[in-house]
Parts: sequence; C-alpha cells; structure tokens
Amino acid sequence: MRILGVDPGSVTTGFGVVDHEHGRLSLVDQGCIRTPRGAALGERLEIIYEGLIAVISRTRPVVVAVETPFAGLNIKSLIQLSHARGVILLAARSASLEIHEYAPRSVKSAVVGYGGAEKAQVEKMVRLLLPGCASLILSPDAADALAIAICHAHTAGSASRIRVAAGR
Repeated sequence: MRILGVDPGSVTTGFGVVDHEHGRLSLVDQGCIRTPRGAALGERLEIIYEGLIAVISRTRPVVVAVETPFAGLNIKSLIQLSHARGVILLAARSASLEIHEYAPRSVKSAVVGYGGAEKAQVEKMVRLLLPGCASLILSPDAADALAIAICHAHTAGSASRIRVAAGR
C-alpha cells in the first residue's frame, strides 16, 4: 500500500510517501510545498493545492494520512491551518483517495512509542524505520509527514488484524 502523509501548514506543507508491503516500509518521496511569506492566503492555498495534486499525480498513493491541528495554536494560526487542511483534503478527495486523520500525539506514539516525544526524537525514529532515509536531508515538515505516513501504516495494519480476528 502506498501512503501519502501530509503535515499541513499555511506557509510550509510537508509531504512524505512510503510503501508499506508485508510489514516493511520503504521511502518513495518526501519534501515540502513552500509558499511565499507575506503572500495572500488565497495564493498560498492555491500553491498548496497544486503542489499536492502534483505529488499525488507523480507518486500515485492509495491513501492519504493527514495530521489534525494542535489545539495549542493561536486562533489566527488555527484558522489559516484549517484553510490549508481544507485544500489538502480537497486535493485528496479530487483524486478519489481514502483519507485518514491522526492527532499529533497519536503520530508520536505510533512512531516513537511516546505521545509527548520531541521533534528530534520523531525524526530519529523516521530515519531508523525507513531504509535509505538515514543520510537524506529532511526538513522538519517532511520528517513529520513521513511520521504521519508511518503512523497510518502501523494503525491500518493493526485495524486490519483486528477485523480478521473478529471475523469481519
């Protein structure tokens, strides 16, 4: 299964694409969609949407995993982040992709084993879990996006095993 993880941001949106086959993870692509600081919100949203559509077209994921907003943000940041998440969800739906959303603490718990992990710990585990990722230059946003994709890989696998065990 090819998973696109997205770390939403109204200025920088991170993305990470991984393949999850037979319990093994492999890196497909990673990076950031950057928007000009000071640009109008509509312009930034268009750049995020078009950038994500290009990533989806290039990598052909079957599912998109998106991080939900962190409650500690100030209202203005939360509103702008919500707009960015909206165009991310729209891009995924327009490509007919399945969407899953994860809270930041769930992502950290799935990747590091502790919901209160620091960004550096998350990045270190991403590098350990993805072969070939150790020597890459990863932005914090791309590392977070890869962590979101890894979280979905772990969560989807567990959910599938539970369904099989329950006979569904």
